[in-house]
Amino acid sequence: MTSSFEFNTYPARLSDAERDRVLKVLRDGVAMGRLSHDTFIRRMELALAARRSDELVALTADLPKESRFSRIVFGSVEAVSGFTVRLRRAWQAERLPKLLLPHPGTEQALRIGRDPASGLRLTHESVSRVHAELSRQGGMWVLRDLGSTNGTTVNGRRVIGAAVVREGDQVAFGRMAFRLSAN
Repeated sequence: MTSSFEFNTYPARLSDAERDRVLKVLRDGVAMGRLSHDTFIRRMELALAARRSDELVALTADLPKESRFSRIVFGSVEAVSGFTVRLRRAWQAERLPKLLLPHPGTEQALRIGRDPASGLRLTHESVSRVHAELSRQGGMWVLRDLGSTNGTTVNGRRVIGAAVVREGDQVAFGRMAFRLSAN
């Protein structure tokens, strides 16, 4: 009497690293113009739904393999271009006019706007009559947008309500930009 047993074996589950490698190849394919955006989206969906590694291989079979040399070249170009962007931002920040923070003992908020009664009057068309105010609260400087039309930003981010600021921050009222300074 011979008995045989059959066991169903399932392929090993795909790792996240395998999926990430395929997604990187697909992203690079779009960046190099070898895949359209629609094709990329469809293949990305298939990569995320794949259960076997041969399904992943099929998604990138028509794309060229990246050599070590091209990775070095593209990485170098990416590093240099990122450096130039950071350098340009730093250069522009240094060239901004300073906006002196009020003396820490000052209790009254500095009102900023086109209104002649403002403590800092800016006569630019992108600045609202009553644009913003800068005050000292609990040992911190707080910049509050007062419902301006063109907005107030701190380091490139729009202020919704109020934001804590400190020396060196770049602030803008409409299109008028300044760098905060204590002296």
